[in-house]
Amino acid sequence: MGNSPANSPDSSRSPQQIPVVVLAGFLGSGKTTLLNHLLHRSGGSRIGAIVNDFGAVEIDAMAVAGALGDSTVSLGNGCLCCAVDASELDLYLDRLADPRTGIDVIVIEASGLAEPQELVRMVLASEHPRVVYGGLVEVVDAAEFDDTRAKHPEIDRHLALADLVVVNKLDRADGADRVLALVRSLTDRAAVVPATYGRIDPDFLFDCKPSEERIGQLSFDDLHEHTGGDAHEDHAGHLHTAYDSLSFTSEVPLEPRRLMRFLDSRPEGLYRIKGYVDFGPYDTRNRYAVHAVGRFLRFYPEPWGVAGDRLTQLVLIGSGIDTESLSQELKGCRNDAPHADEHGMWGVLRYVQGPDVPGPEVPGPDGQGPDEADLEDPPA
Repeated sequence: MGNSPANSPDSSRSPQQIPVVVLAGFLGSGKTTLLNHLLHRSGGSRIGAIVNDFGAVEIDAMAVAGALGDSTVSLGNGCLCCAVDASELDLYLDRLADPRTGIDVIVIEASGLAEPQELVRMVLASEHPRVVYGGLVEVVDAAEFDDTRAKHPEIDRHLALADLVVVNKLDRADGADRVLALVRSLTDRAAVVPATYGRIDPDFLFDCKPSEERIGQLSFDDLHEHTGGDAHEDHAGHLHTAYDSLSFTSEVPLEPRRLMRFLDSRPEGLYRIKGYVDFGPYDTRNRYAVHAVGRFLRFYPEPWGVAGDRLTQLVLIGSGIDTESLSQELKGCRNDAPHADEHGMWGVLRYVQGPDVPGPEVPGPDGQGPDEADLEDPPA
């Protein structure tokens, strides 16, 4: 618990898609503080940011740009979900996803007035081949949660949509346990993590590279020097919010229907699943890279290499998950039949995306939100 998975699946042939994380929350919740923390605790990973401040003077963008340089796209004087459409967002994503930038993850920091559902829809509707939805992270101010909920009752809907909820400023909240329990009751099995000063482990959101590969970002001390810092940031060595991880390897192929049942019944707190699946006789030519975050799921078929063992390798990441129970459930997904059922792969193929396979439909502008379509039905 709290450590990066030691046996992460080999990613040498995985699709070179960059996860796009939507970072949302009401004004003052601590989104920019959290983003700055991620920027300076990301090891060697390079983060691109689209920062949307509601107003002519882009304070949030100024706070972030010093750490990112040309890896920031700032959109001021308007709400991102109203100011641009999916095709325009693709233009910004294209700039950040250019292989020459070396960016590993893109974070869209929405204004406090943005509608998370619309931002998620825009990312899902993106036709850019190098990006993939990386989850909705909702930040809440624990100290002001009751007041925020009274003024903005729509926060309940935002929490129900979230894939990861960061309960920030918990140290300042009266009745912190009550606030945490209330937030958990409002989510749809999302991972809920407490935080102070926006400090969460970056491995929740993306795969961090070793720190010695760190390129093009300021150190935490540099940020402290340039911004004047916060008195509480003197303790920069404090541990990040811990997370639970499970590495699962199987030499026996998995049965697709059993795996889909496992994904359909994902437990509360399970945030990310990554790795490769061997479906054995159901597809002898390909292994399937799997990318799941919250309720979003994609499979990517890849031809098996000439050499090497055929294995299923998965890593599961979450908060408060029962890793032993999950391991046993995955073992129960192993295939014990010598022949493949001709309809067995149908459930998997629904979530397959690749050069020869059309991706799942994205919810359109007909009022059907992600919670009723792409963000509810796909399991993870």
